[in-house]
Order: sequence, then structure tokens, then C-alpha cells
Amino acid sequence: MPQHSFAERYGPWALVAGASEGVGRAFAETLASRGLNVVLLARRRSALDEVSSAIESRHGVRTRIVALDLATADAATRIAAEVSDLEIGFFVYCAGADSNFKPFLSSPLEVAEAMVHRNCTVLMQLSHHLCGPMVQRGRGATVIFGSGAGFAGTGKMVAYCATKAFDMVFAEALWCELKPKGVDVLGLILGETDTPALRRLRYERGLARSLDEPVKGAETPQDVVNDAIAHLEKGPIRLANKTMRWGLRFLYPFSRNFVVGLMSKASEKIMGKD
Repeated sequence: MPQHSFAERYGPWALVAGASEGVGRAFAETLASRGLNVVLLARRRSALDEVSSAIESRHGVRTRIVALDLATADAATRIAAEVSDLEIGFFVYCAGADSNFKPFLSSPLEVAEAMVHRNCTVLMQLSHHLCGPMVQRGRGATVIFGSGAGFAGTGKMVAYCATKAFDMVFAEALWCELKPKGVDVLGLILGETDTPALRRLRYERGLARSLDEPVKGAETPQDVVNDAIAHLEKGPIRLANKTMRWGLRFLYPFSRNFVVGLMSKASEKIMGKD
């Protein structure tokens, strides 16, 4: 898609949650390179200042910084107020990684509750707020980050696995409703990705000699973003990891997209079309 067509279809502003580093930052920079102004959302103001400066100098677009923790109770309300004067045509929810990696019962319940709020509740609230105007305009896009952990539960990621299963199904269902109205929805399912967060976790657990050591065999953040852009109109789900795409063929012979299509047709048969 030519740059001017991309900006016309998905602009003039994008909002990227989790834009301070890793895949979120790569997404923000890629959208800016395609002519979109970008709202940069994350906790650390200093990191966002650096991302903002780099984007504006390289791509000549505008940025706006929103520094807050998505786990706060009123996060969605505060974000909505910060962007109330902007036309958001592209929404990316790249947030909610699990840096805890501890057994469910070894951490306070509040840790899991905060993750559910950040990964599920705030996602729903922002999607409801931002997607309505997109539908009215008949154009726009929403990319919701999931994880391979959402396909099955595993120890030390109890709440994380559950929230990522929610994110995946939420993206699929939202795609069913919004795609016919001109809004692209993509559930982007990450596998192992060489992000600063993963490098820190590996280093802390003695699996890497330094924070600069690449994660062997992992996808790069830019490869993930490029794959997402290439499949933006081919939702609802894209597995953004070659190894995961290959391996899940044995566990799930039918693709998620095929299953969503069957479910959608069955629902229409039972409940009728709108």
C-alpha cells in the first residue's frame, strides 16, 4: 500500500500503548515512517521523550506523549481525555508482558488482578472508546497483541496465559463485528521475540551472559511489525513467529482464522444477521 494511501486510510493519528521499547516502539516508528502522527503511551516519561525525539527528527510527523501506568484504575479514562482532540485511526495495544514469572500463589493476588486489568479491562475500554469513531468513518485499524501463552496454560504464568487467551478471542470477535464496517482488526500473536524485556528476564535468570546478548532463534521486533503490517487486512489472527506457525500445525490442524469463520457462520445461522 503506498504511503499516502496508508496515511489516508489509517491516519491522521495512531495510538501505540507500550511504545517505550521493543515491539511497541518498532510499531510506533513504522507507523510514523508511513506518515501517521503517533501518540506514545507507556509508563516511563524519559523513555518516551527519547522515542518522541527520534520519531519527529526522522519522519517529520508529530507525536504526543502520555506517560501513565495502564494498571491504574482510571487509566482508560485518563487516556481518552489526553487524546480527545485527536482523530485516532490506528490503535495498537502492545502492553502487558509478564516480568514476574512466579507461581500464582507466591505473589499477592493484587499482582494478578493488575495484570487482568491492564491486559483485559483497559483493552476493552480503549477499544470501545476508539473503535466507535473508526466505524463511523468507515476506516481504521486495531492491532491487539497476544502471545503463544494464550493457547494453553502453564506454570509461573497463570494470570498471563489467561489474559492472553482473552486478548486473542477478543480480537477474533471484534474482527467479526468491525471488518464488515471497514475497520481492520488483527490479533497479533507473539512467540519468542528478542525484546529488551525478554533480554532482561533471561539475564536475571542466568540464561544470558549480558543484556546485550541476542536471543538466539527469536524474531526481531521489526520483523514482527513488518509481518503485522503485511497481514493487517488478513485478520483476525496472525502468528508472528515462524516456529510457532510451524509447531501449532500439529496441535491445531485447523487455523484460528478458519475456526473463527466457522463460528461466525454458525452464529449467523442461529441468531441471524444484523
